[in-house]
Amino acid sequence: MKRTLPDPRAQARRAALNALKRARRTADRAGVDLSEWEGEFLGSVEERLQTYGRAFGDPEKGAAGAALSVLQTVKLKEISAKAKGQSSKGRSPSGQFASGLSPKARRDPRRRKSSFRESR
Repeated sequence: MKRTLPDPRAQARRAALNALKRARRTADRAGVDLSEWEGEFLGSVEERLQTYGRAFGDPEKGAAGAALSVLQTVKLKEISAKAKGQSSKGRSPSGQFASGLSPKARRDPRRRKSSFRESR
């Protein structure tokens, strides 16, 4: 039996719908209350995916075959992290960075000691 290749857009749509359902289900099971905005966001994105196959209209906001825009994907990951009890973007729940240094300070070459200087 010959099979045709699956449609990449349909795959992206299914993957996005599954990610939305997974985020909502994880939040429900963990007892995490999503804000009104987060619940509305998940609902509206799911509705647009089912209606149009993708949740954004402007082609500059995401890849051609993607079902979610870049920012929608970021927000979905943040909601999933909140549902799992993880901090998003490397911050602890208190708002401090997990390493104690901001990402800019961690990249600052003046803060690092090179092995050349230490070997002298």
